Amino acid sequence: MAVKMRLQRHGSKKRPFYFIVIADARSPRDGKFIQKLGSYNPLTVPATIQIDRQKALDWLQKGAQPTDTVRRILSFKGVLYLKHLLRGVGLGLFDEATAMEKFTAWSSEHEAHVSRRQGAHRKVRTDKRTPAPVVRKVEAPVEAPVAEAPVAEAPVVEAPVADVPATTEEPKTEE
Repeated sequence: MAVKMRLQRHGSKKRPFYFIVIADARSPRDGKFIQKLGSYNPLTVPATIQIDRQKALDWLQKGAQPTDTVRRILSFKGVLYLKHLLRGVGLGLFDEATAMEKFTAWSSEHEAHVSRRQGAHRKVRTDKRTPAPVVRKVEAPVEAPVAEAPVAEAPVVEAPVADVPATTEEPKTEE
């Protein structure tokens, strides 16, 4: 039985809300599922993602195949990085304490980055809400046009035409 990690759509028309589920690949999109791992709301900025990392990691290690969107969500939440680190532990490249230390360092850096993005978005949103100061145009008083003095036109001087050699050919006539 092929098992997939995929999104199950809920919510009304044009207002999607998704559950991240483990389901048989043959079952319909919103149909029967094996286990619910979390939720995903793309309408909030940034998108709200709640997922049980341990359950997701267990299913990945069992061989569940995530869809493209779920793979991006798992990567964003660090589940795929944790799987990568645990595979290194299994191969003997480093111990589990080092793997968890690397993951916590990445996680704290990632959370700081996400909070900066949220703060920037919140600032942009509040700037849009505050009305811009009203600038009023003050018209300058209309002045009478100043009469300009007539300008004397410069005399036109004709330049001598250079001698052009005459052609010896006669003009062609139609016959």
